[in-house]
Amino acid sequence: MLAALGFCTIGGFLLLTMTKRVSVLVALVLTPVATAVIGGYGDDLGPMALDGLSKVAPTGIMIAFAVLYFSLMIDAGLFEPLIRGILRATRNDPVRITVGTAVLTLCVGLDGDGASTFLITISALLPVYQRLGMSRLVLAGVVGLGAGVMNMIPWGGPTARAAAALKIDTSDIITPLLPALAAGIAWVLLAAYLIGRRERRRLGALEPAPRAEMAAGDGPGTPRVAARPGLALTVFNLLLTVALLVCLVLEAMPLPVLFVFAFVLALLVNHPRWEDQQELLEKHGRSVVLVITMIFAAGVFTGILGGTGMIGKMAEALVDIIPDGLGGHLPVLVAVTSMPLSLVLTPDAYYFGVLPVLAGTADAFGTDHAEIARAAVLGQMTTGFPLSPLTAATFILLSMSGVQLGEHQRFIFRWAFGTTLVMTAAALATGAVPL
Repeated sequence: MLAALGFCTIGGFLLLTMTKRVSVLVALVLTPVATAVIGGYGDDLGPMALDGLSKVAPTGIMIAFAVLYFSLMIDAGLFEPLIRGILRATRNDPVRITVGTAVLTLCVGLDGDGASTFLITISALLPVYQRLGMSRLVLAGVVGLGAGVMNMIPWGGPTARAAAALKIDTSDIITPLLPALAAGIAWVLLAAYLIGRRERRRLGALEPAPRAEMAAGDGPGTPRVAARPGLALTVFNLLLTVALLVCLVLEAMPLPVLFVFAFVLALLVNHPRWEDQQELLEKHGRSVVLVITMIFAAGVFTGILGGTGMIGKMAEALVDIIPDGLGGHLPVLVAVTSMPLSLVLTPDAYYFGVLPVLAGTADAFGTDHAEIARAAVLGQMTTGFPLSPLTAATFILLSMSGVQLGEHQRFIFRWAFGTTLVMTAAALATGAVPL
């Protein structure tokens, strides 16, 4: 019963958002509430939703101040030299820009944190896409592909969870998968090239829009309309941003605290007058509300799914439907299904709920636990996490790039699933995952 309600919740949510029947915000809250009431959990809705909200609160705080910080820096023109450099290097060519987007994402993704990867890459590249009239879906899709592959690194969440759940070392998982990871990176670059060619055909010959014709907007990535700041202020903004990024990588403080401190300091230095500070907050307040409301709605969604036990029962149901005849090919089955299952299972539910059961099943067929773990990380919340409605990072990507979840999923799913298939083939060829 609970498993069926869980699958109905996920299926209903995806149906509502992909067909644009309601907004993602409404679907995130109403679908789990409806199925929880049907399941007889109406009296417990408050505590379960509050528990989910409390878990995403730090992320919501971080995103609110991160959006304000990067919006301030974009208004101040900090990224203008980078934008001009990218445009010169790419010669206004969508193919070069999409490949460059993939390269930048792969580099930034080395920190293993999807949220910071999205914050940095989208803030830096959205003005370039706007300048040339390129689709935001292309930006979100290519960034998602690059971030998904890089989420396999040992200090990323999926690999760390798999190692902890099966009590093995992360090197036992990732070292044999290095050729597969390289194949995945190559595929992402190829996909970016092909997507860029399609975008080039759509746009035809491009000419950058004159600065005077560019409309001002709100939020990260909007063209800068303020007067160019002085050199001293630009240097200060650059040093502050570099210091912030270093502290993020080193985890010198909790991420929300870092962004709160950095934004307040940047606001005080760049806009010392009270009136200017209020004007900036009013200008970008809409962007902040759009982002954090989605984050908190996702917290309600996962809180109810977890509190009712739907996620756990879905995990058990997925394990139970594996035919006995496929037991000998379990690693391949795990690898191929790992990416799509990111849409219905949270990383904790999969790695701490499903994966140990799969590993125990594999024991009967002489399959090592590490081989099951390698198969899992080829897609579960790696290539799949930038499409999953169950992670806050997905909504950071969508909110900052300004695209809808359903459109994003339709646009990039086949490319992301292709990444998993390519890496699975490479893992099979190198023996990292047995056939």
